[in-house]
Amino acid sequence: MTSTQTLVLASGNVGKLKEFNELLAPLGFDVRTQADYGVHDVAETGVTFVENALIKAREASRQSGLPALADDSGLEVDALQGAPGIYSARYAGEPKSDQRNNAKLLEALQDCPEGQRTARYWCVLVYLRHPEDPVPVIVQRSWEGEVLAHPRGEGGFGYDPLFWLPDQSSSVAELPSETKNRLSHRGRALSGLVDVLKVAHG
Repeated sequence: MTSTQTLVLASGNVGKLKEFNELLAPLGFDVRTQADYGVHDVAETGVTFVENALIKAREASRQSGLPALADDSGLEVDALQGAPGIYSARYAGEPKSDQRNNAKLLEALQDCPEGQRTARYWCVLVYLRHPEDPVPVIVQRSWEGEVLAHPRGEGGFGYDPLFWLPDQSSSVAELPSETKNRLSHRGRALSGLVDVLKVAHG
């Protein structure tokens, strides 16, 4: 790309904004949050991560008139038939609370023994060139682990204190942030998106 292309992020999360800008700036993208364009959160009425990411990206693109990027992510627990899934952020209801979500998850798994608490984080990223883009770029990555019986660590957010990584002998909340960003579902999805956009934008 010879000139900078502004891209709207369908989120108000400043941490995500920083992460996306660091990876996409070398490709000529300037990522701004949807709040910069007066775009409000849209109802996530999809039944999958892909559907919800598409809904968010399409609305941000429609209201801003710019290409848009959205992600939808969450935790899938096998013993709970995939719950909390797309409801991960609001598992314990409104207002959203990581602490209450974690407490509800532990309660739901209280009779599930160690070794049967397998789970994975999912991240789906969607990139739209415009609201009616017939071929959105969709990248999804997962991160395998297990759900602990007790929280460990002070870092991260969401279910990170309960998400155990056997290969790291650590919860996600105990990982250094640079290690988390390299290994995580979102970090790898972002890398995958960058690879696609490199080809598309030369």
